[in-house]
Amino acid sequence: MAMQVAVEKLFAIMPFLFGIGFIAPLIAQSMAVWGWEAPSGMSPIMLGVLIGGSWGLYATIRGRWI
Repeated sequence: MAMQVAVEKLFAIMPFLFGIGFIAPLIAQSMAVWGWEAPSGMSPIMLGVLIGGSWGLYATIRGRWI
């Protein structure tokens, strides 16, 4: 029973984890390939975490990505 509760809680925040764990590195790598610079002296991964984390948090709260 405790394992079921743990898995349910994990799945509840899965969009946020996906945003940080997949979207953020994807943004950073895409910026590196295309030669884009992050604004305000940020590193590309920090910009990716900011965008991916925000989008994932939005998806977690709203229950959908769009």
